[in-house]
Parts: sequence; structure tokens; C-alpha cells
Amino acid sequence: MAQEQDALFDLKAQDAVDFLSREKPDETLRENMRICEALIFASTEALSEEEMAKRLPEGADLAAALAYLKADYFSRGVQLVRVHKKWIFRTAPDLAWVLQREKKEVKKLSRAAMETLAIVAYHQPATRAEIEDIRGVALSKGTMDVLLETGWVRLRGRRRAPGRPVTYGTTEKFLLQFGLEQISDLPGLDELKGAGLFDGRLPKGFGVPQPRDDAGLTEDEEPLGGDPLEEAFAADLPDDAPEE
Repeated sequence: MAQEQDALFDLKAQDAVDFLSREKPDETLRENMRICEALIFASTEALSEEEMAKRLPEGADLAAALAYLKADYFSRGVQLVRVHKKWIFRTAPDLAWVLQREKKEVKKLSRAAMETLAIVAYHQPATRAEIEDIRGVALSKGTMDVLLETGWVRLRGRRRAPGRPVTYGTTEKFLLQFGLEQISDLPGLDELKGAGLFDGRLPKGFGVPQPRDDAGLTEDEEPLGGDPLEEAFAADLPDDAPEE
């Protein structure tokens, strides 16, 4: 039963409906579902499973309550979404057009910013020098400024290496923006080929790394210390960095 509940987080709509038709929640579970629903609805940001567990009665099956609740919302105008073990209600994707009131001009990221974002996502934790090495060109301070301002990239720590360069990683806001539950949901090489993004012959040994975004620092990282933004820009991104 527990394995089926966990697997439900990844099920499609019809599979979830079928699950609910087979496994009816009892009165206790329904009450736990109502509590979780109220907590998530009242929260101004994605709510962690840990925080919900504190509010539920002792011994309550949180995984089951959330699994049933997510399945119950599949066919509604609002859906329950899981991001990094946090939960949030979002408008059903197919109803986005109903809520659109005016056309907004979206400011697109530059090619340099998009390439940098992709490198950070797949290679994190990554330093400026590592990003430049992969792109083959220098990284300007302005490009990283933009990514930090979007909230999609964060300062993680410092590499245990000469100069102690700052390391960068993605954020939960990045996952929400691109509809990912976790960073490992990013497409791998086979998926990219299937999408037609690599239609030519690739260089020998070419590969796409398995992305990860562990919250804690890795063995070769150490805490930032002091004012992280001030230190990052003063020590890691010199003002005279050449433009791409």
C-alpha cells in the first residue's frame, strides 16, 4: 500500500482516478486530507511535508493523505503540485487562458544567460571558471546578476580551492518556473536526442551529466561567510570581466 501511495505522486490523471476508485480513504484519512488541504491553501508559499507533519495528529499517515489529496484534485481547476517535498496549489495548466487578462511583454533572457543557466542546472555546484570553461567564453558580471535577480540561481558556498571561488546552484523557484519536481527531472541525453535537439553526429565521449541540487554543501565546498552577495561580486566577479 505504501509503495502504491508513493508511486501515486508520479501518476497521470486517469491513473489517479482509478486509484481512488479502488482505494477509498477512511474517515481518519479524510480528516487528515482536510487538514493538509487547509494548511497548503493558507500558506503564502510552497509548504514542506515536515511542517504539515507537525500539524497533523500523532501517528497520522502524511504520505497517504497527500497522495489521495493530489489524486482528488487532478480533475479540478486547481491542482496540487509537489516540488522538492513541498506542496502548493496551482491553476490547472489547460485553464491558464481563462485567467489571462492582458498580454504582457516577457523580457527574454539573453543567449548568454540561458546558456549559463543550463550549465548551472546540469553541473551544479559550479564556479564562474567552470561555467566559462564549458561555454568557452568569459562570463560577465551582468549575466550572473540577471540570473540571481530572477531567483532561479543562488549562491551555494565556496569551492575548497585556491581563491575560494563562489559556487552556484538552482533554486526551488527554478523548479516551479520550469514545472519540475526535482532537478533530476531535467531531460537526459536520450530525451534531448528524441526531441530533435541533437540531430547530428555528436563528438566522441559527448554526454549530458545527471543533474543534482543537494541542499547541503558537497565535500569540496565550504560556507560563504560574511555578506554572501558582497563577497561574491567582490571576489568572484571582477568589474572588468569582459562581456560575452
